[in-house]
Amino acid sequence: MAKSGTTAVNRRADIISAAIEVFSEIGYYRATTAEVAKRANISQPYVFRFFATKESLLLAAIEASWTRVIESFRTIVEKAPPEAFEKQLIYEYESIQAKHQNEMFLQLQAQSIQEEAIQAAMRDGFKQVRDMVLKAFYEAGVANPEERTLLFLARGMLCNVAVAIKMPELMKS
Repeated sequence: MAKSGTTAVNRRADIISAAIEVFSEIGYYRATTAEVAKRANISQPYVFRFFATKESLLLAAIEASWTRVIESFRTIVEKAPPEAFEKQLIYEYESIQAKHQNEMFLQLQAQSIQEEAIQAAMRDGFKQVRDMVLKAFYEAGVANPEERTLLFLARGMLCNVAVAIKMPELMKS
């Protein structure tokens, strides 16, 4: 019994990974669940066993991408000395961006999708990151924590755009 549960969890993760690739490469609206299934080396009906709709699959992909960022940032905020955590957050985001570029592209696309559930998922991800960073800045006694948080988030977004349009000079400070 446990074996099939593990297989199902792994299959679900495989489908989400395939969806992130497909959605980031060709866009949510052009992508099909058949393409996701092909990328995951499974049948299309098997995708629907885990995700009733393409939108629910996109929501799971968005959640996975935000979870990676949030968990990574949480670890740094909890362990890094206050004077170093902003720099470490930046390095960590650059690392995530390099290793999981498709997730960043997915988030960039999702920001412009107008379906309410997708907008809510994006708001929730941004809110969690913003709240965590803002709290950490306050607790560290950083001057102007709201402004520093805004700049931190803005730089992250600019880095995403710079990678997407292949203009790395936007990331230099």
